[in-house]
Amino acid sequence: LASANDPDFVPIFNDQSLTLRGSPVLTWASLLFYGVWTNAPFSFVVFYAGLQTVPGDTLESAMIDGASRWERIRFVILPHLAPLATFVALVQLMDNFRVFEPIVSFNAGAHAQSLSYFIYSDLGGETRLLSSAAATSVLTIAGVILLLSPVLVRTWQSFGKGAA
Repeated sequence: LASANDPDFVPIFNDQSLTLRGSPVLTWASLLFYGVWTNAPFSFVVFYAGLQTVPGDTLESAMIDGASRWERIRFVILPHLAPLATFVALVQLMDNFRVFEPIVSFNAGAHAQSLSYFIYSDLGGETRLLSSAAATSVLTIAGVILLLSPVLVRTWQSFGKGAA
């Protein structure tokens, strides 16, 4: 646990267990809040732009056919936004591979780590670990490519069907 002489010691309500270094729960809560705070605006803008492109005639047709508000959302709007949801999920997935700043800035290395933080730790001080950091970077890129490949192949196939 952190002590009162430590410059990073910030007790909340004078309780030692409520410091950022002393409480894994508080560390993860701060990282989660930071993640939502920094990523929600991008997702909001993308989905807002997607909602602007929902075809009005399709919504009107559904309304004339007697679809309730929930049915219009479920069968017209959500399928229209599905490609955007895939895009946002892929961007967030790639963004989560490079989580580094919050771990270092919150001094959360004891409770939370990421691939970027591991690479940084491997490079810290000993050059013999440079090969380990390089290998981790290459494996990260390979993992992202493997995760994105099925979605990109399916998108390319549906694009080919639409063009014909």
